[in-house]
Amino acid sequence: MRQRTQRTSAAPLFVAAAVAYGVNAALGTAVATKVIDTTNFRWVHHALYIATCTTTSAAISTAFWARPRRASRRAALSLAPAAIPLAAIPYLGTHSARHPLVALAAAPFLLAGLVCSLLPPTRK
Repeated sequence: MRQRTQRTSAAPLFVAAAVAYGVNAALGTAVATKVIDTTNFRWVHHALYIATCTTTSAAISTAFWARPRRASRRAALSLAPAAIPLAAIPYLGTHSARHPLVALAAAPFLLAGLVCSLLPPTRK
């Protein structure tokens, strides 16, 4: 019997979600520390937030269609809790200390989903 060593077919979605989040966090940090002034193009941060939410949702959906099934579900379940802070961000205000803390709450789950999607599936 052939041993499976390929990663989940949905790994590119998890990579895209992590990259979108990382770029968005980097831009937010640069604006907060006044390294970059986005007064005239504030929409870029909003567009990156939408890209992060969209790619995260797409990566979570892989639990239902990606192969190998067990590895995809493990990665999607590791990523799923990131949806809570990502959904809460627009409602908690953006000009307080809460905004970066809530945004950073998604980071461990994005990282866990990325790592799980890149690991080869385990056999039992």
